[in-house]
Amino acid sequence: MQTTFTIGDLAKEFAVTLRTIRFYEDKDLIHPRREGQRRLYSRRDRGRLKLILLGKKVGFSLSDIKEMLALYDLREGDTAQLERALQRFSEQVDVLKRQKKDVEQAIEELTRTMSIVSGMLGAHGAEPEAVLEAAE
Repeated sequence: MQTTFTIGDLAKEFAVTLRTIRFYEDKDLIHPRREGQRRLYSRRDRGRLKLILLGKKVGFSLSDIKEMLALYDLREGDTAQLERALQRFSEQVDVLKRQKKDVEQAIEELTRTMSIVSGMLGAHGAEPEAVLEAAE
């Protein structure tokens, strides 16, 4: 099992830019070892990067992510911090559910509007199916 990774290894694995990884390093979220100009990332850094990207994907801010990363370093017994993390995760799930509902409603409204416009085009002699296919 690989124990160190270059910045290129991580960028390729997670489909991010080198700049993105350097940004997270600048924000003190990951801490590579330096050998001259070369950055070497540990398995721990790789795990932290994976958590950072997951956090961003589900809508957490960098400050939220930094707080959550503290859990990655926790030893057993700090239940207050674990409870806080669980609360934040639950809150974010609620936010994402509301966003999902909003997106589903927007799709329904746009679909209805497309049907209306398609009918109007048909009334004017245009072929709505051709217009809709061209838009896709």
